[in-house]
Amino acid sequence: MSKKVLIIGYVWPEPTSSAAGRRMMQLIEFFKLNGYDVHFSTPCVRTENAYPLEKIGVAIQPIAVNDSSFDEYISKLKPSVVLFDRYMMEEQFGWRVQEQCPNAITILDTEDLHSLRKKRKAELNSKPSSKNDELELRELASIYRSDLSLIISKFEVDYLLEKGIPYSQLLYVPFMEDSIKGNKFVKVGDRMHFITIGSFLHDPNVDGIRYLKKSIWPLIRKKIPHVEMHIYGSYLSSKVEQLTNLTEGFIIKGWAEDASHVMSQAKVCLSPLRFGAGLKGKFIDAMKNGTPIVTTSIGAEGMMNGDHWPGYISDDPAEIANKAVKLYLDENIWRQKQNLGIKVIEEEFSKTKFHQILKSKLFELKAQLSQHRKANKVGQILKLNTLRSSKYMSKWIEEKNKN
Repeated sequence: MSKKVLIIGYVWPEPTSSAAGRRMMQLIEFFKLNGYDVHFSTPCVRTENAYPLEKIGVAIQPIAVNDSSFDEYISKLKPSVVLFDRYMMEEQFGWRVQEQCPNAITILDTEDLHSLRKKRKAELNSKPSSKNDELELRELASIYRSDLSLIISKFEVDYLLEKGIPYSQLLYVPFMEDSIKGNKFVKVGDRMHFITIGSFLHDPNVDGIRYLKKSIWPLIRKKIPHVEMHIYGSYLSSKVEQLTNLTEGFIIKGWAEDASHVMSQAKVCLSPLRFGAGLKGKFIDAMKNGTPIVTTSIGAEGMMNGDHWPGYISDDPAEIANKAVKLYLDENIWRQKQNLGIKVIEEEFSKTKFHQILKSKLFELKAQLSQHRKANKVGQILKLNTLRSSKYMSKWIEEKNKN
């Protein structure tokens, strides 16, 4: 009998629009390479930039929240593994999976810790909120209820361990990239300008762009008068587009048909993020295209730091500007940082390495699922409570919708 994995997506994967979309495609690739029949379901409306999953042999099934039709669907499918795309999907469908397919291994892909990102945003704006504490509890509860949670950042693994999550419930799986050794990059002399890229729906990206324009870019332009800052991203809004100032060389470019191409043509990736969580897909893109990076400690978090970073890290706007100018003008330093980026991809984000780690963990879980669950007492308690509360709330909503 063939192995089946059901992925319950929060959204349709858009690998050309977001790091989360690329992450999902990498997980789909892992399951396909390891002999699974891959099924993808989501209550989200299909988007224009959604990847055509059918073309790579992924079965598609629309689903709805608070609807028992999902029970019928999953009971017939009988997946051996169910992967929840972010905690919201585990909250909505976890209890149904538990009822219909109790022996299926449940995996939560956190993408990044949403509560951590929102908490940092609130701290930056000096607006602490009890809602962020509640969100953290929801996210932690989802991690406890799942058999395994995939964590994309080393920092977030340590963060969750400090919160009391058992190590056996977590698996560090970052972006899983092909080797770039031997790749031919665009030469430094053929490159121009600074670049950043990222979805304009993502708050940290928009905040970083505004911060860059106000506090950093004027300092760079004083030292390199004719240089330009090119900003690419999906879902461009009029508010972001209005940040363009041609006189200052600050240009909102919008959607990039080929993100790798525009990244490979730029000389430096400059992205001073002030809050956020997880890993930054733009920096993976930069390293894969031989483009050094200047960012903040939040930007580099969970990837690499200090002398091993393929560029510079600073949280001071003046220093960020100075380092960016230095990297842009000094070709010897530029080449050194480019080589560091190649090393980081090879050593820290190897697809071969993390495919094997994930494969071994799934084999271990399959062999010891009962013992694994018995050891997770908090998870057992939360599953029982959720099964009772979420189940009857969902059924009440379903009946209300019918009437």
